[in-house]
Amino acid sequence: MIKNRNIVVIGIQPWDIEIGSNCKNIAIEFAKDNNVLYVNSPLDRISSLKDKKSPKVAKRLEVVKGKRKALSQIDDRLWEFNPQTITESINRIPSAMVFDNLNKINSRRFGREINKAIEHLKMENFILFNDSSMFLGLYLDKYLTSESYIYYIRDNLVNSPFPYWNTHGKRIEPKLISKANAVVTNSLYYAEYAKQYNPDSYMVGQGCDTSLFDFKTREIKTATELKNISSPVIGYVGNLAGIRLDIDLLEHIVRSKPAWQLVLVGPEDEAFKKSDLHGFPNVHFLGSKPPDSLPEFISGFDVCINPQVLNITTIGNYPRKIDEYLAMGKPVVATYTKAMEYFKDFTYLGKTKEDYVRLISRALEENTPEVAMRRRDYALTHSWENNVKAIYDVMETSLKNEKTNINIVRS
Repeated sequence: MIKNRNIVVIGIQPWDIEIGSNCKNIAIEFAKDNNVLYVNSPLDRISSLKDKKSPKVAKRLEVVKGKRKALSQIDDRLWEFNPQTITESINRIPSAMVFDNLNKINSRRFGREINKAIEHLKMENFILFNDSSMFLGLYLDKYLTSESYIYYIRDNLVNSPFPYWNTHGKRIEPKLISKANAVVTNSLYYAEYAKQYNPDSYMVGQGCDTSLFDFKTREIKTATELKNISSPVIGYVGNLAGIRLDIDLLEHIVRSKPAWQLVLVGPEDEAFKKSDLHGFPNVHFLGSKPPDSLPEFISGFDVCINPQVLNITTIGNYPRKIDEYLAMGKPVVATYTKAMEYFKDFTYLGKTKEDYVRLISRALEENTPEVAMRRRDYALTHSWENNVKAIYDVMETSLKNEKTNINIVRS
């Protein structure tokens, strides 16, 4: 157990991000027993010029100009820090040598700012926890003196559709992984990837606040939109995006089983809007819904599905919605991936269109209150508290290894 230590957290998601953030949830859990400095990424040159009227950029410009405090206290043991510097926008530079030289300059500026906050808070002996900030994080070991450097992977950024990471990420991230004292991930797939470069790489699971979906501790009524839809209802909740979901698979399901009602809750991208799914009488698009109402829709599903299309973007992702489905005791049919092996004892995993039809039928037949309760109990083990306990175990091992290495060198 890591307790009464200093932890510096850097990452790619700022504290004022509007959506859910693994990094923030982990930092909040860290701060229950430790002093935590949460460092936002510095403002980059292009954003400072092009987006200077946006509230977030305007706020950071005020910090850079000294018109706003860089350091603010969020809780008793948690501080947010906005670096008082601007880094150069270099990701479109094709030359590896030019990029690396400028990246060192950016990292030096970043590290200098972090050191100011560390000195102000008297956090000299600290653990550095880096959530996926591979570019700025690569050289931080030169500018920050941490007791241990932990790198956290929760997304396949280097193979994502976002060009920001693609030009240099495939070259840079393995270097950072090999430099880190340890690597923690939320996916078996990412752990295997990291182990290629660092043997001290571990899958530590994923935290999730399932309290909203726990049918045992709160009454969850079924959404009124579902009351006129006949059973069985096969449902999905989330963004309807063709890059992540298999539209052909969904069409196969509704063609094969016209008595089944497919209910899709969430905003559609162009691929879904143009799909033939809109022509089936047993397909119901209910649109985007407020997050706190989603349990009411899942409550009306007889089987929940996660029909992922397999590509380099999705293959390793930890699907948080599986925990939400299971917390409600629902049968779940999902596409088999390495990451989904984590749920194999509590879900039905398929590889083909035919598998989905067969497994949904099986899920409908085998569902019982006792099985539902086992699903719920399993999902509730995936709390942020348990997730951070697993991270602490890795940190403790890393700190012991570092101490042993120092003693070996001295002797």
